[in-house]
Amino acid sequence: MSYDPVADSDLAAVVTFLEMHEPPSGAVPPSLLSLRRTEEPDPDAYRELFRLIGSRWLWFSRLIMSDQELAAIIRDPKVELYVVEQDGRDVGMLELDFRETGQCELAFVGLAPELSGQGHGRWLLAQALRLAWRDGIKRVHVHTCSLDHPAALSAYRRAGFTPYRRAIERFPDPRLLGFLPRDCAPQVPLLGTLASASRPAT
Repeated sequence: MSYDPVADSDLAAVVTFLEMHEPPSGAVPPSLLSLRRTEEPDPDAYRELFRLIGSRWLWFSRLIMSDQELAAIIRDPKVELYVVEQDGRDVGMLELDFRETGQCELAFVGLAPELSGQGHGRWLLAQALRLAWRDGIKRVHVHTCSLDHPAALSAYRRAGFTPYRRAIERFPDPRLLGFLPRDCAPQVPLLGTLASASRPAT
């Protein structure tokens, strides 16, 4: 066993990649939430929802993109964005990426933190799989990391995904770069300083 040092300004995570090759059985569980397809997502509105859902888990990959880079992805005809609604308020997102022939990636699946632990995640994941499996799709895949919600990996496995690979990801702490508030994700200690961090290339 060995310890590889990580700079104070950086973070490291274990990424687990999962896949399935046939649709799972079972119906979508009932929920008071609803899904709305967004045809022409606005980059600013997307980032706002992305932060609402993911700042606790240090989601930042879409926050470092320019409007043009982000729009090129979320407005691509082969990328589908669904917004989760509760009483008229946006509380979650589901992003499906069909750009690779015969495959669908669950690019982002998440809910606002206050909905955690109420069974809504199981409903959203079932909805994701219902929408992902369609004619021509032979593989659905997703990845999660050790900085994500602690129940994420077990939820994917319970839904029928099988882990097939792991990797180590290193990246500058997005809180030090100003992409996320310094007080978000309190479960991950903030060790570095703004001066010690370098922005990732965009």
